Amino acid sequence: MAGAAGARQEVADARRIVVKVGSSSLTTAAGGLDADRVDALVDVLAKHQDKEIVLVSSGAIAAGLAPLGLERRPRDLARQQAAASVGQGLLVARYTASFARYGRRVGQVLLTSDDTSRRAHYRNAYRTLDQLLAMGAVPIVNENDTVATDEIRFGDNDRLAALVAHLVRADLLILLSDVDGLYDGDPATPGTSRIAEVRGPADLEGVSIGSAGKAGVGTGGMVTKVEAARIAAAAGIPVVLTSAVHAADALAGGPTGTHFLRTGRRSADRLLWLAHASTPQGALVLDDGAVRAVVERHSSLLPAGIASVEGEFSAGDPVELRDGTGRAVARGLVNFDAREIPRLMGRSTRELARELGPAYEREVVHRDDLVLLHP
Repeated sequence: MAGAAGARQEVADARRIVVKVGSSSLTTAAGGLDADRVDALVDVLAKHQDKEIVLVSSGAIAAGLAPLGLERRPRDLARQQAAASVGQGLLVARYTASFARYGRRVGQVLLTSDDTSRRAHYRNAYRTLDQLLAMGAVPIVNENDTVATDEIRFGDNDRLAALVAHLVRADLLILLSDVDGLYDGDPATPGTSRIAEVRGPADLEGVSIGSAGKAGVGTGGMVTKVEAARIAAAAGIPVVLTSAVHAADALAGGPTGTHFLRTGRRSADRLLWLAHASTPQGALVLDDGAVRAVVERHSSLLPAGIASVEGEFSAGDPVELRDGTGRAVARGLVNFDAREIPRLMGRSTRELARELGPAYEREVVHRDDLVLLHP
């Protein structure tokens, strides 16, 4: 019990916090924004003047449904983007007005995964969020649904929240939903109980995790929330998963929801994004020696170790590194276009530099731009 109390005290002491709230906690069943729900959430967040809070908020598409005469969330991407375009303005306007009651300003930050897996874009995202916090503003983060395509989407704001928490070096991630925690079965079924604490993957063995939300206006569900919690915990960030009505208790370190304890240490910032937010644009198949060098010795990938290339990609794109069986062992940012690599394969960098020039005396994927994938 002392350990649990200490862990909750760590939650209460957290200074920089990312809070994620889902569509179902902000909107009506008809799809419009519920001003009372938004105000109730802001009432909790704005009172913590001693904390820096980044709010990752869903709700743009849901907020745009009613104004556009849509009865439910559309399935096609074009109409989702149209709904997001209308709803995002309504959502930020509502937050702006609500936080203004406390003299707090908000700043809108819209992201796609492409913004955060590339080095320069990643630095820009961090600087913007860090400066907003330094100036006392509350960043309102959302996926840029109006322009994001299937290839550059995070897919759900739960995963986005985990990655933002790592990006801003948060002390805590709070995931707010319409369910007050993770249960060992369907919460509606008699006999199930809330799991108060998760210390690692073993605590989730045998737990049935549902994927559908009750309101039907979001894209997540408990599966995405648990995955987001795992990502954050593995990166050294504790997580509290609870319902929006218990947000105050969560911020205070009270015994609410499910507390995911940290299971790992903070990794290099961009590598977490590369592992969880990037979409590979192609693949490099490695020989056995290159696989050992990359996986066991954490070396860069050199041209000599490449057996074949798949897909169409440009320098700077994320690609998978595969072994001879086709299993992805790593992911990295490639330094050459796909069309350039065939003439480099199997050759040393010294030989390539002599023949093609000094620009070719470099790694195909540098170890600083490479992350191992663990099955």
